Amino acid sequence: MFYDLGVRDFLDRAETVYPDRIAVVDEPAQPAESWGSVTYRELARRARAQAANLDALGVPAGGRVAIVSHNSARLLTSFFGVSGWGRILVPVNFRLAPAEVNYIVEHSGSEVLMIDPELKPLLDTVTAKHVFILGEDDDKIWGGDGEPQPWAADESATATINYTSGTTARPKGVQLTHRNLWLNAATFGLHTTLSDNDVLLHTLPMFHANGWGMPYAVTGLGGRHIVLRKVDGTEILRRIQEHGVTIMCAAPAVVTAALDGAATWEGEIPGRDRVRIVVAGAPPPTRTIERVRAELGWEFIQIYGLTETSPLVTVNRFRSEWADLEPYEQAKLLGRAGAPALGVRVAIDTDGEVLTQSNHNLDGYWENPEETARVQEGGWFHTGDGGSFTDGYLTIADRKKDVIITGGENVSSIEVEDALNSHPAVREVAVIGIPDEKWGELVTALVVTDGTEVTGDELITHCRGHLAGYKCPKRVEFLAELPRTATGKVQKFKLRQPFWENQERQVN
Repeated sequence: MFYDLGVRDFLDRAETVYPDRIAVVDEPAQPAESWGSVTYRELARRARAQAANLDALGVPAGGRVAIVSHNSARLLTSFFGVSGWGRILVPVNFRLAPAEVNYIVEHSGSEVLMIDPELKPLLDTVTAKHVFILGEDDDKIWGGDGEPQPWAADESATATINYTSGTTARPKGVQLTHRNLWLNAATFGLHTTLSDNDVLLHTLPMFHANGWGMPYAVTGLGGRHIVLRKVDGTEILRRIQEHGVTIMCAAPAVVTAALDGAATWEGEIPGRDRVRIVVAGAPPPTRTIERVRAELGWEFIQIYGLTETSPLVTVNRFRSEWADLEPYEQAKLLGRAGAPALGVRVAIDTDGEVLTQSNHNLDGYWENPEETARVQEGGWFHTGDGGSFTDGYLTIADRKKDVIITGGENVSSIEVEDALNSHPAVREVAVIGIPDEKWGELVTALVVTDGTEVTGDELITHCRGHLAGYKCPKRVEFLAELPRTATGKVQKFKLRQPFWENQERQVN
């Protein structure tokens, strides 16, 4: 017999098995009134109410519902209240500039827009047929006890569209199906040994590849969600202590923040020999991995993946065979991208590009069949990353696609170059990522001017009028000319070389 997989399966199980268990502890310090502690029974009721209210608005199955929000219990509920009854959730990066948010809402065709009250100024330029402010309009979103119209689960239906920066200036909408999300969550939970005793601290933005699948996996297993709205190293440690946190997912910058917080923490570091921290976005330096294990006493797990792969491709977790090695050597082994997750195949093509096959690779890019065909050519997903595969482990060595990963977020260099080129003093520019201990890579602009006097600070300020803050250059250098091929193409490898020549990898 065959039954379709659906993301509502995770919530249905939690409500059935753990109805009176606390599901989520909402962020207490936020502009909207905190939901406080919510049980799985109540979480499921609110998800049903959200679906019923979308029915009343006339939003059909397959209709898009965008949400621009920091981490919150409201966003967590929307993963089920929207997608669980056949609509498509569009979680939007709250750090984006208004023009970028507007593009995503328009391109996705979202009929409904839910927005964090801190981000209300976005509504000067962003709109939709139905607009709601989280907190202020809760009764219209989650109010009532109505039962939603039935939706027969279709595992091939799109559940979320997640917009990601790529090699083009415009973000691409990654269509992930119920099957994609279900299998990614189950596989992720298996490899991180999730159980109903786990307490997840949401140090990862939930909009980021749907929190890597943890909102589904932790819910399905009856674990507890602890919402963290904004990352702060000391606050991470405090909440680990207060709530008995056992697992977190994080970009390398969050790891650095936790280490910084530990430097001034009084007493024993919370979570020692209990917390597992799952890191992706870019591999931290070996020394950082060593410090996490020694100074914090947390287990370090590394994964590699992309939004397009839901995201899990590889997992690197400590093996018993490494027990007799020195801590630095252990950390060095943990710095690799990892071994293929269960059900994932990894290959390296003749150009050194990493290819993957799995049941949680994307269905396609929203309204972009040409790019979909390109990345799925030959029945493999083409990651755009370069690497090697040895003894069952993948190591990422270079980035074939021109994306900078800073603080775990993708930045398209083309997009930044476009913003800089709109300044009248800029004749040409190349944007690259250079190694940075805190952020992984630092967005750096190499600029040729038209002779007009302009400072780096002025160019950075100019960018802030066009881009989200994390995309703007943190460093600007001026050159007489950019190195080019005979056909006029900028040779970025020559620009990167002085910054990367002493690095083990060409991604940091």
